Amino acid sequence: MEIRINSRIEGDINGTDARGAWQDEHLSEETLAVLEQDSKLFLHQSMSTPCLNAIVNAEGIYIEDQDGRRVIDFHGNSVHQVGYKNEYVMNAIIEQMQQLPFLPRRYTSQIAIKLAQKLVDLAPGDLNKVLFAPGGTSAIGIALKLARRATGKHKTISTWDSFHGASLDAISVGGEAVFRSGIGPLLSGTEHMMPYNSYRSIFGEGEEANDRNLDYLCYMLEREEDVCAVILEPIRSTDVQIPSVAYMQRLRQICDDYSVLLILDEIPTALGRTGTMFVHEHYGIVPDIVVIGKGFGGGIFPMAGIIAREHLDVAGDISLGHYTHEKSAVGCAAALATIAYIEQENLLEHARHMEQWLIARLGKLQEKYTVIGDVRVKGMLAGIELVSDRVTKEKEAEGAEKVLYECLSRGLSFKVSSGNVLTLVPPLITSVEQMEEAILILDQSLEQVFTI
Repeated sequence: MEIRINSRIEGDINGTDARGAWQDEHLSEETLAVLEQDSKLFLHQSMSTPCLNAIVNAEGIYIEDQDGRRVIDFHGNSVHQVGYKNEYVMNAIIEQMQQLPFLPRRYTSQIAIKLAQKLVDLAPGDLNKVLFAPGGTSAIGIALKLARRATGKHKTISTWDSFHGASLDAISVGGEAVFRSGIGPLLSGTEHMMPYNSYRSIFGEGEEANDRNLDYLCYMLEREEDVCAVILEPIRSTDVQIPSVAYMQRLRQICDDYSVLLILDEIPTALGRTGTMFVHEHYGIVPDIVVIGKGFGGGIFPMAGIIAREHLDVAGDISLGHYTHEKSAVGCAAALATIAYIEQENLLEHARHMEQWLIARLGKLQEKYTVIGDVRVKGMLAGIELVSDRVTKEKEAEGAEKVLYECLSRGLSFKVSSGNVLTLVPPLITSVEQMEEAILILDQSLEQVFTI
């Protein structure tokens, strides 16, 4: 398979020699045969098919492959906040399936109302209106349509390098080439600005550089009419960019000044990932629309939704979603159980504690290995940026891939983002002891790749 030059800027990819070599060394003939059958039947696409491996179980923080190898999963597609096969969530799903397995459109159920009320109670300010969707991409579409209808305008400003889903409207506001390239005309009116970047902003160094980024946003808004919304991830879950409080508060003020809505995509980061139920709580702001998903369904059921400010309830004459599984009774049960488990097990407090642990532990790795140019941590989300030179900040993409496969060999899985960022997304149930085991594997792998 030919690998495009820019393929690595999104994440680890599935067509490199390193992946093939790892598979040949570690997978049995039986597993390789399964992968071959999968490759034969499924359409090929970057980063997923052909697949890396075949798994037979996922429980707690672990996945188990067909050859019996158990691996700590710090990837999980960001769905496993409460761990895989969470018994509390599974019991809620089973009970709901036995009572009401499907909720047809035009009807409601107490389980759906209960979940909506819970979200409204948790969300700050006047975020009092809810719509559910069968996935994050669909929820993004709902948010975009609502913003258009509520403002009477149609253009958006989002950021390069962002990910908001894989449908045509979502990749139009998204900024990753692996989803946008070779597709043809995208949704019109989707303008882009530079994203927040604390380590390698093209505007220079430090917070002043990111302030210039917002100056540019003002420049765009002064010249671009018909902008209905600014949409972005408040904290990026890929390369883990964590804006300052000042940045996000000024962004909120800019949206108010120019009469555009602020849509925050918290699909991979809400529900405890950063130590709060919603990411925007860190910044003391209230978005006009917040989009949630991924872990919302407890790592079992596909569930997403939006929470909007009350004055945006203006589209009663059209269908914003109307998806077949939009108000799923089973999905609502899974989501309610997930939130309840997070609260009962004090996982928000645990994530905040683990943030300090990760900062200290990964800081020691940064001192030990010059290849680590930057470490970024919020809650139980960490980005470790590898560079070949700390002065030039040249990306160490080849080394990052080697570290990934070395860690997989030793029992740790994670995502490589932007080609050179090791992105750790541990389940919120991960203990200090389990985290220490994972970081030890990372330490050993870094030593193997960069000192031999």
